[in-house]
Amino acid sequence: METKTIWNDFNEELYFFILKKVKNKTVANDIFQNTFLKIHKNRSSLQSDGKVKAWIFQIARHEIANYFNKELVYVENFNTENEIALENFQQICFFDRFINKLPQIYKETINEVYIKGEKQKDAAKVLGISLENLKARIRRAKCILKVNFNECCKYEIDRNGKLVGESNCSTCQDDFN
Repeated sequence: METKTIWNDFNEELYFFILKKVKNKTVANDIFQNTFLKIHKNRSSLQSDGKVKAWIFQIARHEIANYFNKELVYVENFNTENEIALENFQQICFFDRFINKLPQIYKETINEVYIKGEKQKDAAKVLGISLENLKARIRRAKCILKVNFNECCKYEIDRNGKLVGESNCSTCQDDFN
């Protein structure tokens, strides 16, 4: 079967199949192009014209898998770099100490939403409260955390909205040692 025939018969269906999987038009276009390049190069290996649709979609699935495997390597490298950067900042201040000093209802709320990463709606169900109540607890907890953080470490927000102050306060240094 000729590449042009395959293109005419399957290009739209194949493109939207790829787009549905990757959810990004630029990436879908790249994968689509790579898929047709492989179809063109390997069309002589197609044993039966009756199996052409399965064959081209298999090629597309492999290209999609290759894309996600490359993305996974990138994300793993990115996370590794973040962990190194976080280690450098953990000596600045023990923010978890401020969270642990929160009243229990606020500590549970912050833990569910920010530490465990739950969606607010799901966290509200886990805690047995309404979504509005959860949002109010988050607001109150943030206010308490800001006050405690500012009192301990003497941080302030300058005119440009940037955080300024002592990066290594004595209280945190005592806790660290």
